[in-house]
Amino acid sequence: MGHKFKRMKSHIILIGPTFPFRGGNSLFMSHLYEMLVKEYKITFINFSVMYPSLLFPGKTQLDVSGEHFNEVPSERLINSMNPISWKKAANRINELNPDLVVFDWWQPYFGLCYRGVSSFLNADLKKKIIFITENVISHESRGVDKLLTQIGLKHAKGFLALSNKVEREIAPMSKGRKVYRSELPNYGWYTLEDDFDKGTAKEALGFKADDIVFLFFGYVRKYKGLDILIDAFSILSHENPKYKLLIAGEFYDSPESYEQQIQKLEISDKVKIVNQYIPNEKVAQFFTLSEVVILPYRNATQSGILSIASAYNKPVIITSVGGLPEFVDDGQTGILVVTPSKEAVVKGVHRYFELKPTVDFSKNIEERNKGNGFENIIGVFQEMLEDRKS
Repeated sequence: MGHKFKRMKSHIILIGPTFPFRGGNSLFMSHLYEMLVKEYKITFINFSVMYPSLLFPGKTQLDVSGEHFNEVPSERLINSMNPISWKKAANRINELNPDLVVFDWWQPYFGLCYRGVSSFLNADLKKKIIFITENVISHESRGVDKLLTQIGLKHAKGFLALSNKVEREIAPMSKGRKVYRSELPNYGWYTLEDDFDKGTAKEALGFKADDIVFLFFGYVRKYKGLDILIDAFSILSHENPKYKLLIAGEFYDSPESYEQQIQKLEISDKVKIVNQYIPNEKVAQFFTLSEVVILPYRNATQSGILSIASAYNKPVIITSVGGLPEFVDDGQTGILVVTPSKEAVVKGVHRYFELKPTVDFSKNIEERNKGNGFENIIGVFQEMLEDRKS
């Protein structure tokens, strides 16, 4: 009588942030876990402490929202400042002896920490290390960042890039190591109340029900170009009194300079600032009540905000910098503006409204979403596993 043997699932360890930490990296890794756990055995090694409070510009690193995508089960072992914890995390990984060890890389600050963990892995596991490179060098890089990146990525045997730009940037550092490709998922899980009404939501923010709202969403830093948008909006607001600007996100820059800019341009009555980390339960309503999302970034690789906008079929007006043009079909799913300047943003808004009567932006975004590269992530990881065996 024959026996049937159940195929053993490959075991993958993910290293990076997930619940209870907030932010785009945590959200991406949570989505990655949810996708991979369908096919593989997954152990998630999380942080106990990510950033020291002195280096973190926000109010809290934890997600204090009332709802969460998923409270991913994880082992909170790594304190980014404590080498003893790096050794303990590595010991745990050695004990589990997985088929693949995957680090999430987005910030050079973690270079020493990740180098420590990877250095303590046994010789066999050092052959199985993959780094997901959301960014290679941070958007606001300093001279030391390149060194920390080289230190942190030292033991990588392969890389997973989330944009063509990152793939190109990692090439000189890869030195023959394979670079795999995927992209961010669409973050469309945020819920909207059953009785949600756009007009009522606008009025709650101090706008009128028929106002046309431009949305700037996400934490505020210089590279994201909010100052450019404010200058552009001062021009646009004089063209149409129904135009309003909603700035929603926690300021990592000092808010005073932006507030002074708004006051100097005499548009305070047309701008609403929500200076806080937007809790998950409010994200969908901000995107839904808005006409278009404007992201005048000075530089970027990919954008989690763009992924949220795509999930809600919301068109974007976005600068053609870094990896952003890869994810927007100009004139179809959004508008690409040539340079991060107020003149270019104004022209982009004009072009959007010129095209709107004949272009179904929402339908085009919905069609594009069907080809989202993240849906193929299991196949990418299968390729990684096969390559590690050869």
